[in-house]
Amino acid sequence: MYLEHFGLNEPPFRITPHTDFFFAGAGRGATLDALLYAILNDEGIVKVIGEVGSGKTMLCRVLIERLPPSVDSIYIATPSLGSDEILHAIADELKLALPDGRVRIALRELQDRLIGLYAQGRRVVILIDEAHAMPEETLEQIRLLSNLESNRHKLLQIVLFGQPELDDVLVLLSLRQLKDRVTHGFSMRPLAEPEVGKYVAFRMQAAGYRGPDVFAPRAIGLIARASQGLTRRINILADKSLLAAFAADTHAVTERQARAAIADSEFARVGRRRTSPAAVVAALAAGVVIGAAAFWAFAPRDPGAGAPQPPVEPRSALASVAVTPAAPTQRKMLTAEQTRKLSGYVTGDYRLLTARIAAAVERLDREPDERYGIELFFSENSDPARLERFLSRAHDLAVLEELYVVPVESRGGYRIRVFFGVFENRAAALEAANRLPSKYKEAFSSSARSFAELRRPL
Repeated sequence: MYLEHFGLNEPPFRITPHTDFFFAGAGRGATLDALLYAILNDEGIVKVIGEVGSGKTMLCRVLIERLPPSVDSIYIATPSLGSDEILHAIADELKLALPDGRVRIALRELQDRLIGLYAQGRRVVILIDEAHAMPEETLEQIRLLSNLESNRHKLLQIVLFGQPELDDVLVLLSLRQLKDRVTHGFSMRPLAEPEVGKYVAFRMQAAGYRGPDVFAPRAIGLIARASQGLTRRINILADKSLLAAFAADTHAVTERQARAAIADSEFARVGRRRTSPAAVVAALAAGVVIGAAAFWAFAPRDPGAGAPQPPVEPRSALASVAVTPAAPTQRKMLTAEQTRKLSGYVTGDYRLLTARIAAAVERLDREPDERYGIELFFSENSDPARLERFLSRAHDLAVLEELYVVPVESRGGYRIRVFFGVFENRAAALEAANRLPSKYKEAFSSSARSFAELRRPL
């Protein structure tokens, strides 16, 4: 709608990756050069870490374009592939038919094909997007693939693109050998405010604009803060700002248009002079849900759940339901055996985890059976370091006093249950759970549990 108004040849801020709009500032160009060097010089496995919307996919697309013709690139964009499936996906790209269910034979045939390509002077690189969401057994298969080599050279180069959670995955004991094979790690950091201005000007010029800066410095400042320097968000806000300027029949994007764009977007609003207590509570409760969804992505029972998390919705169901304070009771609800089992879980020096387990034990010991909590998830993964990271992420956005972590002894180990809040009855808890945003309902299976149920498996 606004292309002719601003003298543009094409939309400058579309969110789909377009390699003509690759911004080499903020270290992106240097990272691209380093990736090219690593691929062409047998540097083993390389990882690229960045937040959602930081430009990882764009970097990957540009990398594929810049590779010399002698390099065959295989792009894997489906993180949910199983260990056998990824072998077949790679073989399909190499036009190789592999036998089903015979991994050793498949690896040998794949190695033979790679040796043949290497003899022809060709290299093969696998670029794996959303690697943080891959099942552990698939990541282990990738490690085995990295072992394929000739007498002197690696036959396969591997680049892992993922969110910061990829680092959390690689510290798992079961993946320590994969971590040891990562020779280089690069980070796609958010853009600083001066870089946001350069980025916006670059995208405008790449789209054909020739003239003075359209975006005023104050508008850039608002966009930088609201987007948190993430390029996808910058694109969304800049596009909406241009549309607002077009609607106002002006050729300049001022603070007014930037504020309108921010108000029309799903992520953080900025610049409000007054914030009502209800809005603060809504933001805090939404933060708890986001933190829970982030942890849920790592639960082994759902390896495909690590997809990028949705932005914060303006209202959260949890914010609209008051948590009822527990009335003191004289009777202890936990048996000595249950207390012993709960105390058997070792939290180490993790402060937040220790505090939230202690709070959960205190609640379980005094709440009557007929009260309810909202169970966010029940996971086999009981790694205390991961739980502490989950709580730390939630701590940045939410008050943790209503988030409870319960270690449940199971077959010599522990499972972890996380629940939110305390409600007078099932109806109140169901009302809160049912009013969760649909995106969060899809992320994890929340359910109302009575305190009798919460205590039962202990």
